[in-house]
Amino acid sequence: MIDFRNTNTVWASILVETFYRLGLRSAIISPGSRSTPIAIAFANHPHIEAIPVLDERSASFFALGIAKQKAKPVVVVCTSGTAGANFYPAVIEARESRVPLLLLTGDRPPELRDCHSGQTIDQVKLYSHYPNWQVELAVPCLEISMLRYLRQTIIQAWKRSLFPVPGAVHINIPFRDPLPPLPQPETSTIAVNFQIDDFFSGIDSASFEITANQGLNSLFPLKPGQKGIIIAGVAQPKEPKKYCQAIAFLSKSLGWPVLADGLTPVRNYASLNPYLISTYDLILRNPQLAQKLAPEIVIQIGDLPTSKELRNWLEITQPRCWVIDKSYHNLDPLHGKTTHLHFAIESLSVEEASAPVQTEYLQLWIQTETKVRKAIDQTFAAIEYLIEPKAAWLLSHVLPPETPIFIANSMPVRDVEFFWTPSDSRVRPFFNRGANGIDGTLSTALGIAHRNQSSVMLTGDLALLHDTNGFLLRNKFVGHLTIILINNNGGGIFEMLPVSKFEPPFEEFFATPQNIDFAQLCKTYGVEHKLIDSWKHLAELLNPLPTTGIRVLELQTNRKVDARWRQEYLAKFASEENENCRD
Repeated sequence: MIDFRNTNTVWASILVETFYRLGLRSAIISPGSRSTPIAIAFANHPHIEAIPVLDERSASFFALGIAKQKAKPVVVVCTSGTAGANFYPAVIEARESRVPLLLLTGDRPPELRDCHSGQTIDQVKLYSHYPNWQVELAVPCLEISMLRYLRQTIIQAWKRSLFPVPGAVHINIPFRDPLPPLPQPETSTIAVNFQIDDFFSGIDSASFEITANQGLNSLFPLKPGQKGIIIAGVAQPKEPKKYCQAIAFLSKSLGWPVLADGLTPVRNYASLNPYLISTYDLILRNPQLAQKLAPEIVIQIGDLPTSKELRNWLEITQPRCWVIDKSYHNLDPLHGKTTHLHFAIESLSVEEASAPVQTEYLQLWIQTETKVRKAIDQTFAAIEYLIEPKAAWLLSHVLPPETPIFIANSMPVRDVEFFWTPSDSRVRPFFNRGANGIDGTLSTALGIAHRNQSSVMLTGDLALLHDTNGFLLRNKFVGHLTIILINNNGGGIFEMLPVSKFEPPFEEFFATPQNIDFAQLCKTYGVEHKLIDSWKHLAELLNPLPTTGIRVLELQTNRKVDARWRQEYLAKFASEENENCRD
């Protein structure tokens, strides 16, 4: 359990054992010299899965994906110098999306800094203000008081990665030579006197979180008949059913519709909520409907959805707003009349809700949702050619129950918001919507799928290409990931922006087509590849899913056709002419 071969092995193994007793089960290790004691300690621990990953950026996003899946901290380790700088995008994402991540960077001792000793940079506060907490450990020492200091510092790091809000913690760890486990005679004395059970007896792996049940009547000064809506924004709850039940209780108790993003499990537990609205972005593109549906009061659960239409509508209407989220983050980018209630929606006291009288306002939402949803479903059912927007719609219909799906940024998250059909599939959406970047897309998805149910990723070509080093995880990855690759040779989201009308330089500097043969790319990494020639072909390959390996299912579409289709149909679905929305 404790490696007494030398000072560094004692220090590192106490660090690792403390993390284990707190609940750590996964450590991602990038190779390097200065982190040798930590890497060896994790590799030798019998109950922690240690996975070597060459690329530090990929390693950190793989760890982020596992942490998202498990809702527990994951360690990622690297050596000194610029290696740790490659963790930076994942640190930012962990903060913004509230995911617990523990970053351990090996470093040289103080006497070897600022003297050009090689592979040495200033690693103290390397990630600025983005970590929840950051600390530099003392240089390893065998004094029992220092070993206790190490233990308590690691406990604090674990706690700060989880509370009050999950996020990254950076531990910078200087080591003197010898870095490998070469024997040192001075450790023999502490080995004889060290009482392992007593030393670790004060560690409590129980949750540090305190929650309190909230009664509905005590939360909101509501009046009967108010025009109110509930917005269920992007969310990756640890217990999705409990999360959806709490929102359903709120909705049924108040008689308010729930505008649910596709990046929340609410759409995939649809029968819980009879007032579920999935087409709000399309509905609000109709100016007359948007005006009629203007709310007086809004309850926002977590972050706002991606929809720009929804955000503009709220900014114009300026309703009274309550945000329910246990974090201390400011979740009101619109700067409205907002009160933040700092608790998790799951802690709401849920009882059997008596259905209130349905107002004309609620009925208008429900009737419009039914009409627009029918138009969407009939339109997509009739489309036979390959077009990007249909992929998200099809996935909502064919994925096996409870499938974890990672949805890449740019157009995939928007198509899911626009078109994902509500059902009782219990599909679990995952995403990196903290900073909304394309860093680590593949690596995060692999982390979510690792030792999990067979999983799916929906991505465009540029997001995948940005992280192809994630394929180096293939030999360590346990489980299955199917990658639905929409290859339209460039950044499809830019086709939807005003800059697309300026050519040059649009195609070269914004769309940035890469002209990659993905079949050849997959062959290089030893990953299965299939070119999809029809929607039927794709559906047949998605249910059932394989149980092992990584495969890429490539759909080749025309970026400009995709953009023209969206520009034509997004507004049309909620218009008075939507009975004619067929293709």
